[in-house]
Amino acid sequence: MDSTQYDALPIEAVKKVYPGVVSIVISKYVPTLHQVMPFPMMQFPNPFGFGQSPAEGAPATGEKVKVGGGSGFIVQADGLILTNKHVVFDTDADYTVITNDGKEYPGKVLARDPVSDIAVIKIEAKDLPVVMLGDSNKIELGQTAIAIGNALGMFRNSVSKGIISGMARSISAALGTEGEMEHLRGVIQTDVAINQGNSGGPLINLNGEAIGINTAIIFGAQNIGFAIPINWAKQDLDDITKYGRIVKPFLGLLCLPLNKKLQNQYHLVRDKGALVVRDHRPNSIAVVPGSPADRAGIKENDIITHVNGEEIPEDTDLIEILKKHRVGDEIELTILREGKEIKTKTVLEERK
Repeated sequence: MDSTQYDALPIEAVKKVYPGVVSIVISKYVPTLHQVMPFPMMQFPNPFGFGQSPAEGAPATGEKVKVGGGSGFIVQADGLILTNKHVVFDTDADYTVITNDGKEYPGKVLARDPVSDIAVIKIEAKDLPVVMLGDSNKIELGQTAIAIGNALGMFRNSVSKGIISGMARSISAALGTEGEMEHLRGVIQTDVAINQGNSGGPLINLNGEAIGINTAIIFGAQNIGFAIPINWAKQDLDDITKYGRIVKPFLGLLCLPLNKKLQNQYHLVRDKGALVVRDHRPNSIAVVPGSPADRAGIKENDIITHVNGEEIPEDTDLIEILKKHRVGDEIELTILREGKEIKTKTVLEERK
């Protein structure tokens, strides 16, 4: 294969997707910054909302300024856009969507996924170019992947290419400036260059289909980025069509997916299932009072071994199993408590 043939596939893939990728500008009323030096080469002070603060004694006049930026992509011609939840996490901010032709639209956040780093925005427009959605269940290690996004909040619709370098990874990512964290399991790892501002843009295959939503990087690492599988977003889009919001089932507990390492660490009798246990956060609780899990009688240190008679495999998060169910479904849980097996039933509620 000569170089022309080798380059043809990614070039054509980008041509298909490029028109449907948008930039998202975050604006907010904040105290005016006086006597603060902007970052080198930046077009406006502090476009990412970090690293600077008003000079001591500076007056606060409440000016509306750009405080951040991200990316997204159009999935319906009438202006429905996918992005990351952490891009539009601030409910007090305003969001402006800039399409590939340079037009600006006010963006309304329709929904933020309560479980995953996904959000849906709506702009009032028609006949927009749409990014086709692929199947993230069919991706394979080593396949080519391309990211498109608003790199560094400055370089609109930048393109970078690499490969899928890992599957079903687990990460913890910051949502906002208050230290709130989101724990994500089952995300895609890639060596594609993902920079500040790329968040929310599509990760595409050589067919020009979105297979993921670029979401996070590890600071200090080289060529390690992560994307949300696009099939998660498909479920959210279906919910919005049916209910006008994202609907996720809620059981009401914290748990660890078990494996041989955790079995040895906690001296457990099993290396499969979900161990009900609080996490490291202050005031964390293992079982939410009044929740479906609480009503089912589940207690801290129980091990959930089966859901509806199906064994939970090693290293499998209970949340992934619950994604197969809907709000209002009755499920039977098999739990192991002090060597005794107990079966209990409960009805899943909507996560708020």
